[in-house]
Amino acid sequence: MKFEVLTCDGGARRSVLALDRGQVDTPLFMPVGTRGAVKTVTPGEVAASGAQIILGNTFHLMLRPGVQVITQHGTLHNFMGWDGPILTDSGGFQVWSLAERRRINEEGVTFQSPFDGSTVFLGPEESMQVQQGLGSDIAMTFDECTDYPATYDDAKKSMGLSMRWAARCRDAHDGGKQLLFGIAQGSVFPELRSSSLESLVSLGFDGYALGGLSVGEPKTKMYEILDDCTPLMPTDAPRYLMGVGKPEDLLRGVAAGIDMFDCVLPTRNARNGWLYTWDGVLKVKNARHRQDTRPIDETCTCACCSTYSRSYLRHLFVNNEGLGQRLCTVHNLWFFGQLMQEIRLAIEEKRFDSFHRKFLLRYLEYGQDVA
Repeated sequence: MKFEVLTCDGGARRSVLALDRGQVDTPLFMPVGTRGAVKTVTPGEVAASGAQIILGNTFHLMLRPGVQVITQHGTLHNFMGWDGPILTDSGGFQVWSLAERRRINEEGVTFQSPFDGSTVFLGPEESMQVQQGLGSDIAMTFDECTDYPATYDDAKKSMGLSMRWAARCRDAHDGGKQLLFGIAQGSVFPELRSSSLESLVSLGFDGYALGGLSVGEPKTKMYEILDDCTPLMPTDAPRYLMGVGKPEDLLRGVAAGIDMFDCVLPTRNARNGWLYTWDGVLKVKNARHRQDTRPIDETCTCACCSTYSRSYLRHLFVNNEGLGQRLCTVHNLWFFGQLMQEIRLAIEEKRFDSFHRKFLLRYLEYGQDVA
């Protein structure tokens, strides 16, 4: 790995991360392809949005189609037809999201499969084995994503388990061309977050992530953790804020010194007719758009806005035509790609703070639906 910080503007960093399958520019946003696909769109459409790296999920791919099927194609990249780098989540998020279907002990987590009810075990060593089988460019340590709210004692216990698992992941990972990032936990308690990062840095990882945020805590708490934690993260390694994707939160994360983000929001919201624009979120299914011949965003040059009207998109959703979900996903991915490109340019030109303030004034002025 080669990670180089090219310039800084306040806390914001403009960097490049050189991986075996290509260089990625940061700050960056990773579209989520949980099961080996970014829902409704092709890898070519994802790449056209400006995305240079995507995220896949260890737990779901382990169950379906299984590592053996994927390795017959070589790697996950070949299996899904994506030429760029891939980061794989470790399965730790499912420890949180499938809480009613799992049992945790020191060794790992026993799940009841959401597909057929069978018993599945995943621990640090198994997660490393699966991720290396998938051939991802960046693997994540297996962790317990702490619930919110949590008491201090529960958060401390959870964080301690995640740190012991991180050490086991470090020992089980055979290195090579695949990078391994450690994940800090500790809920909203600064001293636990600090202890977690200290443990990870002492173990030594290729990058460092903040997990267990955007799980229900007040936004002010998330921002406090960002401000407390980023100064404790090594300056010569990528910094990753997991599962955060609202535009205003991306900008706040960049301001604090975060380099990498991922979230399902752009694609999930697109499938529900919620479209991101520089003037806020447009809900294209609303009746006001029935006869609106304008594109989603008249300044946008994506394949959707270049051809289709709000009226047509609303028609597709009203009639349950899958094309509506696809076109809206194309637009949302394009918007996020353009947003990250503009953020990088603003940092390069030493005007990030001004860009940040102007974006929020325009984006938040219209609330949750553009006229």
